[in-house]
Amino acid sequence: MEEEVYLLPSVDKFLRRICIEKNQAWPDAEARRELASLSEELAHKKVLQIIYNSREIKTLSGFIKHLVRKCCSSPSPAKTIRTSYFQSPSAISSSTPQQLVHFSSAGQAFTGPTQQSGNNNRQALSISSVARSLDQRFQGEGFTDRTIVPEQPGNNRGQSPYPRASASSIGEAANRSPVVDRPGDHGEAHLAALEELEFRKQFLILSYAGKTKLKNVIAAEDIRDWKILSMVAFEMKVWEALGSQCISKKDRQLSFDWDYGNTHVYYCHVFEDGSYTFKGPYLNKISRTLLQKEFGDDNVLMVKFVEEGSEGTRTGSSIACNNYPTYNKVAREGIPVGSRRYHFFAFKDGGKRDKIRSPMSSPVKCYFVRVGSDAIDRDGGYKLANRNTYEGRSLFMHAHTIPSVDMYMARFSLILSKTTSVKVDWSLVKVEKIDDVYCLDESGNHTYDRDGKRLIHTDGTGFVSEDLALLCPKIEVKGKFKSKEHMEGLLDPDELDDTDIEMKNTGFRTQEPVCPSLLIQCRLFHEGSASKGTFLVNKLLPPKTLQIRPSMLKVEKDPKISDKETINSLEIVCTSAPPRKTYLSRILIALLLHGGVPKEYFMELLRTALEDAQGVFCKPRAALKVAEKYGEIDDDFLGATMIRLGIPLEESYLRYRLSSLLKLEENNKLSKGKLYIPDSYVVMGTADPTGILERDEVCVILGHGQLSGKVLVYRYPGLHFGDIHVLKAIYVKELESFVGNAKYAIFFSCKGPRNIVDEMAGGDFDGDPYWVSRNPQLLEWYKPSEPWIETSVSTQKVASRRPADLSPEALEDVLFGNFLTNRFQPSYAMSEAADNWLAWMDRFLTLGDSSMAEKEDVMGKMLELVNIYYTALDAPKKGEKVEVPKKVKVPTFPHYMDNKKNIYTSTSILGKIYDTVIACQAQDRFLKEVKKLPVFDINEVPQHCLDTWKERHKNYRSKMASVLQDDDKQGRNQAANNIIKEYKEMLYMADDFEESKRPKDEIFNEALAIYHVCYDYASNVRNVGSCSFAWKVAGKALCQLHANKKNETFLKIAPSVLKDLCN
Repeated sequence: MEEEVYLLPSVDKFLRRICIEKNQAWPDAEARRELASLSEELAHKKVLQIIYNSREIKTLSGFIKHLVRKCCSSPSPAKTIRTSYFQSPSAISSSTPQQLVHFSSAGQAFTGPTQQSGNNNRQALSISSVARSLDQRFQGEGFTDRTIVPEQPGNNRGQSPYPRASASSIGEAANRSPVVDRPGDHGEAHLAALEELEFRKQFLILSYAGKTKLKNVIAAEDIRDWKILSMVAFEMKVWEALGSQCISKKDRQLSFDWDYGNTHVYYCHVFEDGSYTFKGPYLNKISRTLLQKEFGDDNVLMVKFVEEGSEGTRTGSSIACNNYPTYNKVAREGIPVGSRRYHFFAFKDGGKRDKIRSPMSSPVKCYFVRVGSDAIDRDGGYKLANRNTYEGRSLFMHAHTIPSVDMYMARFSLILSKTTSVKVDWSLVKVEKIDDVYCLDESGNHTYDRDGKRLIHTDGTGFVSEDLALLCPKIEVKGKFKSKEHMEGLLDPDELDDTDIEMKNTGFRTQEPVCPSLLIQCRLFHEGSASKGTFLVNKLLPPKTLQIRPSMLKVEKDPKISDKETINSLEIVCTSAPPRKTYLSRILIALLLHGGVPKEYFMELLRTALEDAQGVFCKPRAALKVAEKYGEIDDDFLGATMIRLGIPLEESYLRYRLSSLLKLEENNKLSKGKLYIPDSYVVMGTADPTGILERDEVCVILGHGQLSGKVLVYRYPGLHFGDIHVLKAIYVKELESFVGNAKYAIFFSCKGPRNIVDEMAGGDFDGDPYWVSRNPQLLEWYKPSEPWIETSVSTQKVASRRPADLSPEALEDVLFGNFLTNRFQPSYAMSEAADNWLAWMDRFLTLGDSSMAEKEDVMGKMLELVNIYYTALDAPKKGEKVEVPKKVKVPTFPHYMDNKKNIYTSTSILGKIYDTVIACQAQDRFLKEVKKLPVFDINEVPQHCLDTWKERHKNYRSKMASVLQDDDKQGRNQAANNIIKEYKEMLYMADDFEESKRPKDEIFNEALAIYHVCYDYASNVRNVGSCSFAWKVAGKALCQLHANKKNETFLKIAPSVLKDLCN
């Protein structure tokens, strides 16, 4: 029978994935043994990842052997020996001692007993004892009993056996200081020991060391002793030895999910004096940027330049200017991480959303990448091997063709969006360039903008063939508010967080035919060119065809450069999707009110919303929806779990939790004017490919087909009175030949002297969301205003040169200087203009007809702020600096605007909405009365259980009182969770109810005792929140007991189905 070979859990998981996705048989024992001889990192990078990316695999076993032997034939830092345990099935029942087979990195095997002798025995016992103790604390994390094998003769543990690379081997030449040449001065022996670990373990050690030198706190031997531990055990050991002494608890990377499927993000904080610390690796569960996908997570370092005590403040900006020489030196010399060296590569402005949401903090992100290595991980397969950063950037796009340095980094933000790659054979894909549709006047002449550029109707949109569209995954952007003052809709792709996007799995829950997404928002990198925008599915195109327009093309290909090594990739940001419930905003309410919609209508919407909110106390679906929405901050979905498992809504603690979540819901939405508006939708827009639509017509395709009749259309971030248009939605049969049954988008006309969406805050079709409403009340009352016309705004032009005119070294200096300016001297014009506009609008809404002179004056200030705001949106890309003049700034702000010092009490509709919600929250909502559920209010609880848990509850309160004194929020929460875990183990004698082997009657008796002890205590102190201990510790047992007493059984339901039911 075939031998059993032990593989590391992550290696085994990846190998099984390859077998399934590549339709390969499970490799033979010899191939698995050779794979087991490699370290975890080498097995992934040098073997499995290469196999996974290969188009053809003749035999998986042969491919593995070839790659392992190729890997072992290349220089390695040491004859690292891994232990791989295997035995034949017939040996399982044998009484003879199990043998361990040891593999050297060269693939040589020898057997030995499970016990060592001499000095090595001491080492084995030391490590195994650690592993055993950690095993008991972290079950199921892939811990294995491994024996330490003696080092090969001649290997000096005090230093690396391989020579360091010369300075010329570094990807980019630099003038180095002695400090940089000796990375962190941690000690040569310690650096040599670090080199034997996979990179994330190296980084975790450096992260936990903080600013402390490794040679001052641990021995190099300790580092080697830890390398056989799984990541969970490794983190625990390093925290105990280093982190607990050198860094704050909040910086601890405590995780039980170190699987390779997660994105690993590595951070470095650089301080004013040029010193730095590392933080991470942080684990993300969703998508990577193209930069991470192409270079690898561990080759990308996110660097934050900070000032001690002044980060993110205006005063800190002037201080940072004096530190530019220090920061420039860091950029020139690079940042050493162990034996690796990272250099500045790109930066990305956080975008409009972050600037409006947090105007006083920096949303600018800086990326360094590995350009060289001084030791073992010099990798010929690494894309930046033997390249400098200038050449590395050219792999993505020929950015030197861009006309200005200001636009240079803006274009590189395209590779820094979190996207999903579409796997295609680029040798078969045809990328065609087609013309834009230009705007024409009544005489058929081209029309031009203020800068003399021809206006177009198809700005940012092209076509994709149906077969390629079907390859694109359906990615839905979660409904979120773009800022505290704007409507809910799709987000700018450059501003997406991990939590903003989700993959839509079509699965087998529908019998509808597979249909491609109608619109696909993407980035296209092809032969050195870079494009962004949307692709409209076009069934008329031949297979494997993409058509892009000049308005989509952001970086041109340089024909003088070979495209053989450029990165070709189609990156999906999001796709058209069914619109969710749509909400108004303060700005949209103000614009609608100015257009004639009575304020009573909005107050009626508010009353309805407040009544619906109260439904959480009596309607299980409404309660579950709120509990699921805020589950992550509700003690790990405690309220949602109680509802799902049948606890009635009148239960005292459940009502208390729902009341707290409801208040959070109202603060986040209702008080800010985010009122649900029926018959309204948010969809992506594109240009009419048929040419049928007239200028005042649109075609809106939703789930049940095309709409007909009048609609209101608006685009974020519109502030102008004319940004809401009244248009006519019509049925266009000819569209079906292009899109088939694809759904969810709005099509605009390609006729007239100006694109209709350009009249809405300068809109285009590169993924902009449009609010569409056919609400009958709004259509009846609203009267449109004249559209916005772009006017000149006084700006300060910043001199900028062409990248091609600069040497690579000079370009690096200019680019990093631009980053420092964006980081420490950002423009606040956009947020200031928006805030002042809203404050003036509040005043405008309260002025009557008797104050016409003042209304006109206020109107003039608002229109000027509109132009400043729209100009500030794209000012950085044009090398312009915009400021808000003092004459249009308000002296005071309405009281409902957050974090404003000088305020007044607003009497406008926006102020009334805010006050009504706050007054509603002030009502007493079941926060004091503590009642026990009748099914639990019995006298059958054994007295010894009550006595035991009364004492334990007293101890729990004492421990929690001590924990709550900790100023470190993350550390405080972690300690509290550990205390709860401790008492759950006392109850279940396991981690949780499902894993418990304890008799159910004993568990139920003690769960009831906990319930009575907690509720009696909570009643005495008149604090419902004190009931939490019962549900955190014994919640699942109480739910099961409640179901038993009601003669009910639990039904399992998939989380995705539950989520759909809650929406």
